[in-house]
Amino acid sequence: MAATPFPDRSRTDLIDRLRAAGCVFAEEEADLLAVAARSPEELSELVARRVDGMPLEHVLGWAEFCGLRIVVEPGVFVPRRRTEFLTRCAAEKLMPGDVVVDMCCGSGAVGAVLAHSVAGTGLYAVDVDPVAVRCARRNIERFGGRVFTGDLCAPLPASIAGRVDVLVANAPYVPSHAVAFMPPEARLHEPLVALDGGGDGLDVHRRLAAEAPGWLAPGGRLLMEIGESQVDTAIATFTEVGLAATVRVSEEHDATVVVGTRPS
Repeated sequence: MAATPFPDRSRTDLIDRLRAAGCVFAEEEADLLAVAARSPEELSELVARRVDGMPLEHVLGWAEFCGLRIVVEPGVFVPRRRTEFLTRCAAEKLMPGDVVVDMCCGSGAVGAVLAHSVAGTGLYAVDVDPVAVRCARRNIERFGGRVFTGDLCAPLPASIAGRVDVLVANAPYVPSHAVAFMPPEARLHEPLVALDGGGDGLDVHRRLAAEAPGWLAPGGRLLMEIGESQVDTAIATFTEVGLAATVRVSEEHDATVVVGTRPS
């Protein structure tokens, strides 16, 4: 990381302010904020936003995800490290020319990484939130992808029905009653539609699973991030719509992914 452009004493004070505000990685955040600021005055403004509870990624305007710098605008869901596992699972067996859909795309982080990893993929992304769509376009269009506003598969072009090789979704899976217990950074600064998954957290998963068979190519895969306690329900949901379900788990990322494959 580049050296901060301000005196050590200022850096120490900055770290102390961040630590007092509850920032666990105060030193790293101090350096990132200092590098992002073009003047001591701007640094003061950035630090004030962070101390007030704004997510670091919203303050900086970007998040690192699978080695890529992803634009993250205020009011948009911040991609989590655990979702890197979902992305890596989706990238397996991905070939140039494959059709990929990043559903509930948020910032478009997952789709951008997949398109960056495998050149020549046909990338489409969808989100119901116009703010997220605007942000996703900044990340996805640089790889030749297209982003749509709408409810799940409804806005996708009919020309890719039955041709999608990978349909990946980091859909909301927090049960409604648990949203109030999420960290303030999430529940106060990210859209509720990106957090609240309904009664048991899997409302969107059920709807997407029901739609997926009409869009997947033979052998195509639907991949969705879920909570550990939701595995049995997710497997049953996928099986009911004719998808062969498997579960992938990463202890490193504390992540669980359910994969549904359309029979060939």
